[in-house]
Amino acid sequence: MAVSENIKKASLIDKEKNLEKVTLKVKGMHCVSCANNIERTLKKTGGVESASVNFAVEKVTIEYDPEKTGLKDIQKKVSDIGFELVIEEDKDVGRDEKIDEDEIEVNKAKKKMLASLAISAAMMTIMMINMFVAPVPGYLLIAALLGFPVVFLAGWHVHVGSFKALKNKSPNMDVLVSLGSLPPYLIGLLGFFIPIQTFVEMATSIMTFHLLGKYLEVRAKGKASQAIKKLLEMGAKSARIIVDGRETEVPINDLQIGDIMLVRPGEKIPTDGVVVEGSSLVDESMATGESMPVKREKGDEVIGATINKHGLLKVKVTKVGKDTFLSQVIKMVEECQGSKVPIQEFADRVTGYFVPAIIIITIATFISYNVFSEFHLGIIKWASAFLPWVNPDTPPLILAFITATAVLVISCPCALGLGTPTALMVGSGMGAERGILIRNGEAIQTLKDVNAIAFDKTGTITKGKPEVTDVIPLNGANEKDVFYYAATIENASEHPLAHAILEKANDEKINLGEVSGFNAIVGMGVEGYTDGERVLVGNRKLMRENKISYEHHEKELIKLEEEAKTAMLISKGDKLIGIIAVADPVKEDAKKAIEELERMGIKTAMITGDNKRTADAIGKKVGISHVISEVLPDGKVEEIKNLQREYDVVAMVGDGINDAPALKQSNVGIAIGTGTDIAIEAADITLVRGDLGDVISSIKLSKATFRKIKENYFWAWFYNAVAIPVAVLGLLHPMIGAGAMAMSSLNVVYNSLRLKKANIEPGFKGVFKETPQKILKNPDII
Repeated sequence: MAVSENIKKASLIDKEKNLEKVTLKVKGMHCVSCANNIERTLKKTGGVESASVNFAVEKVTIEYDPEKTGLKDIQKKVSDIGFELVIEEDKDVGRDEKIDEDEIEVNKAKKKMLASLAISAAMMTIMMINMFVAPVPGYLLIAALLGFPVVFLAGWHVHVGSFKALKNKSPNMDVLVSLGSLPPYLIGLLGFFIPIQTFVEMATSIMTFHLLGKYLEVRAKGKASQAIKKLLEMGAKSARIIVDGRETEVPINDLQIGDIMLVRPGEKIPTDGVVVEGSSLVDESMATGESMPVKREKGDEVIGATINKHGLLKVKVTKVGKDTFLSQVIKMVEECQGSKVPIQEFADRVTGYFVPAIIIITIATFISYNVFSEFHLGIIKWASAFLPWVNPDTPPLILAFITATAVLVISCPCALGLGTPTALMVGSGMGAERGILIRNGEAIQTLKDVNAIAFDKTGTITKGKPEVTDVIPLNGANEKDVFYYAATIENASEHPLAHAILEKANDEKINLGEVSGFNAIVGMGVEGYTDGERVLVGNRKLMRENKISYEHHEKELIKLEEEAKTAMLISKGDKLIGIIAVADPVKEDAKKAIEELERMGIKTAMITGDNKRTADAIGKKVGISHVISEVLPDGKVEEIKNLQREYDVVAMVGDGINDAPALKQSNVGIAIGTGTDIAIEAADITLVRGDLGDVISSIKLSKATFRKIKENYFWAWFYNAVAIPVAVLGLLHPMIGAGAMAMSSLNVVYNSLRLKKANIEPGFKGVFKETPQKILKNPDII
């Protein structure tokens, strides 16, 4: 595929600022300092508005002005400092390139590690024989030959990375490991010419421990990011389509919109579509969380990768490639995993100074051991009583060299850099398993601090499937007349209440008339002309403004509204002909979810355009005391601002379409029950299911993830704060230091993986054990 086409597919264009946003793969990074170096370089590049590099997922997100710079220029800038930016093709579900790429990386690291371990084990055996059994002839030559492939071949990428980092004046982890292994090896070779202690074994062990740590780190990072792999595996590899009446099997990538797919019982539905023939039960648990199969028949939408359980279906393709439901899920999970949380910015700044500081401490340690040798030897003699590797008879110069090397290799900036991204990777994967799609890391940090949540009513608190409950004919009209005029006008409307009237009219087999002059009046209702008559359908305000008298029927209206029903007035010409009441049933879990949020100390509010009595009745039914009613769509933003003034951090839960401005205004926007279209730009979090319990799960996930982030930072800081002074005091051998350094990064990654054990289920649903309602079939990544 041409580069320009890939760029086009990878980019999102900000039309207002004329910026392009692209996410690229980064090759050649060995630690977080590398990521910081790339980020600094990009931010200094003309035309680049912003750049964010994530070391854990090896991705960079760049916003740039295409009129000032191009992607080739950006790639060259990064190439000049020793790294490579790669434009990835769209990941289609069912393709295994991502999986293969990760496996190749793990296998490569594994081979280096195993070879180094084998050589080191042989070297240690020979060293023990030489020390405790009998002198081994040509021992130094044997050690040098054994150590060479470990230090110079398996560790070649470390030395290359170190050279590039020093050349760019941005020292990183490679510099520390290279300085900790090369000088000991080369100084050890002086033993061929002068009597000197050999350090070849130490150099070999240091590089081996580093390679072991890197292998375990790559393997653990692969487990942390396994959510993406599982999602990619879920998609079908091929589809059967009908061409000229004949059945043909084609690769999933060859499907086109409009193709007719044939899906037999037990097969995955290859991609999103609409049923054109047949009826069946479909297992949609991977998408909607509904554990029971759902009936799907002609006219119903179906989701790719869901399973047809029983009947034969013919499905017309409506979405392919990156537009499908599953591709959108993958994209959102990747966006979250590639993003940064505000707390990470401080850690990134610190790691930028970490390696230079360690080099300074190392030099100072070497000088101190030579200048204040008596003081240091006193500490060494005291420690030798209980630390067998501490030798008080070591000459001061050799002791200074060993101690300085220990300081170099025990320091670990990578643990700091992995603290946030690995926790985000696991947390976003956990969310995806439960149909909670988090767009960015900042939402995770903010949601844990939310003090109040505002809910939209229709489709959020209620099921979003209103039904006609009452029809009251007035002024000589009959029920059929009322439905005829109301349904004819509402036939041009997209409002959920309009659909309820149309469904009822259809059930009553009422033939609708022609409509002209249709007009939707925001916050009031609709108007139009049919059979030469002007017809209005709406609320009291619509009637008042058109001087239609309704006051004599106020008691009926109040009674309906107090029963949580929405009453609509219908007029023909200049007189009222009827009232139609519509009720939208409250979701079964709404009351329990609201009660649990209140117990968590989170205040709840409901914002709706409904009249006060209906809104209050629904609020009372679910336990929301703060009900804000009769709010026009553009007034929701102001109501969110009012709540923010009172509660500071406010989340908004809505459908993501009509509520987009309010979702944007809130501190965390949550779109709920959006069906197959989950790419809601206004939402920070999308809940695939219409389950209000997932709002609670999102908050619990946010708190659990951020708790892991703080734990990771604590252990990373604690490790360095303790390990470096201990090394400076001469109490650690470099081999032990190298092993500890390798384990410190691993500890952070595996601590993030422990997040998988967190219970994020709502209290009213009990302890979370099984997840039929999830996006990933097998969530166990440990």
